[in-house]
Amino acid sequence: MRLIRVALAGALAIAASAQAANDKAAGVAAFATVQKVLQHPRCQNCHIPGDAPLQFDAGTTHAMNVQRGVDGKGAAGLPCATCHGAANLPASYGANVPPGAPNWHLPPPERKMVFIHVSTNELCTRLKDPQQNGGKDLAALIEHVDKDQLVLWGWNPGAGRAPVSVPHAEFVAAVKTWAAAGAPCPG
Repeated sequence: MRLIRVALAGALAIAASAQAANDKAAGVAAFATVQKVLQHPRCQNCHIPGDAPLQFDAGTTHAMNVQRGVDGKGAAGLPCATCHGAANLPASYGANVPPGAPNWHLPPPERKMVFIHVSTNELCTRLKDPQQNGGKDLAALIEHVDKDQLVLWGWNPGAGRAPVSVPHAEFVAAVKTWAAAGAPCPG
């Protein structure tokens, strides 16, 4: 009887290990979708290593020497809200009008959450680190990508800008799959 229990425990351990490996593989695969979104111009134009945001699909340096500022909302005298309103301007206003969404800003300088020019592993590590992501655990991170109006703007960026290429629901599902697998990083 003891031999049967030992054999059963061993089989269960092997099955659990195989399931964990499958979960990790699913999480890593889901992160490929997350990365594709975060490294799209709609996201990486503001998640920058320096202090000058980028603009347009080509990721050119923002005109007029726009800077991050001490709180991520622009330099003194030129806050982001000077040009970026709470909503996109109508297409009838012409090409290259400033886009808009509620609370338009960059991440603050102490936690830039850089998405541009970083490896897949580094992006993953930063994303799940509360010290770098604004104190968010995985549940709060899911809530952020699912509900935050500035995040959602990426799928409705206004005239002349390509929206994020992955549907929002697919992106949120990928973040949830990645989180449920324990947020594994590739590599």
